[in-house]
Amino acid sequence: MVQNYFSAVAAAAVLLLCSNAAAQSASSLFWRADSVQVKEIVSDKAVQYNFVGHHGPAVENSHCALRLYFNDSGAIDVYSKSGKQMELLKYLWYPTEKQQQEEGAGCDEYLVGRTVGLGGIALWDGEKEVKLVATKGRTARVGQTKGGSYAEIIAYGVEYMGDLVDVSIRVDVSDKSRVATVSARELNGKKVQFLTGVNFQKGEEVIYGKKYIAVWGVHPADVSASPSPLGAGMWFKPSKFESVEKTGDMVRIISKKASSISTRIVAASTKEEELDTRDKFFEYMR
Repeated sequence: MVQNYFSAVAAAAVLLLCSNAAAQSASSLFWRADSVQVKEIVSDKAVQYNFVGHHGPAVENSHCALRLYFNDSGAIDVYSKSGKQMELLKYLWYPTEKQQQEEGAGCDEYLVGRTVGLGGIALWDGEKEVKLVATKGRTARVGQTKGGSYAEIIAYGVEYMGDLVDVSIRVDVSDKSRVATVSARELNGKKVQFLTGVNFQKGEEVIYGKKYIAVWGVHPADVSASPSPLGAGMWFKPSKFESVEKTGDMVRIISKKASSISTRIVAASTKEEELDTRDKFFEYMR
């Protein structure tokens, strides 16, 4: 069964790679049970984390892949790579150690933990974080745009300050840029406070200002046996946010009341050549 599963996954990946050979962005979404790539998954069961491929919809640009978890976390996770090849549809987020060594494949070395990760979304009720617990189901989508690709997750019926809200998190990447845009919307136009930011691990270096957040360092070993230093950063419009705060595991920003917000995020790694050191990455973010 295991061999058949991976054979089916590989076949689907090859077909999609051939159809997108010239692109520098890609997206991926599939049920693990059949490995068939789809554009949308609609589920009354709001948490499908263990049953959807790479735990949720994923999207890729030339330097990293980003996935949105199909659960209540609102988190965005990072797959780091060298920037020399497209990898999401080839390895489906989980290359083997041999593929990493012999084919230059990247790796899932970023640890989100209990945070929203790199630019993920929760809500804020004026006193505390409100996770996107969907009481009316969840939808995941992926697709292509003019000049790029996107991944989206929607939580329906999130209990928030005595009301129910529907919240979309969408990540857009471009064929020509390493920068991704994260957009969050309340689908009915209701004004809420969004919580986002960039998480960090113990020992990482953290800098932030009125318009940016940047962190650099090693995440605890999870998938990778020998993790390498990573960079994660965000740019945001200060006029849209009322606070920037460093907590024990995040630089957290909280929006003013709004029906939608957007930020720009970027990931870097010592696996690449462009932003492969702390100094280069911090200068880029500044």
